[in-house]
Amino acid sequence: MMKDITFYGRFEADILAGRKTITLREASDADFVAGDRVRVSRYEDNVFFCNIEIIDVTPVQFDELNNAHAVQENMTLPELKQVISEIYPGLKSLFMIAFRLV
Repeated sequence: MMKDITFYGRFEADILAGRKTITLREASDADFVAGDRVRVSRYEDNVFFCNIEIIDVTPVQFDELNNAHAVQENMTLPELKQVISEIYPGLKSLFMIAFRLV
């Protein structure tokens, strides 16, 4: 059975265009391994919009986020840190999930 993941609708176009190639999640949202095929839906309405394949899952600390992470999220580093702080207030230990469209 295929696993599921949701993204906020504002990220849909970037994912479909290949501009967003990672997602940063807390541990409970990072139950994936390389090779998993995952069904992607919008968080707001659960509407499916694509499938992805997980390339890698790597632990990363909030304070270690850098411009390379921001580029893969299609954001500036300050934007990325702001978004993560809004979604996961106070969380310092994250998981970087790298993916590609399939």
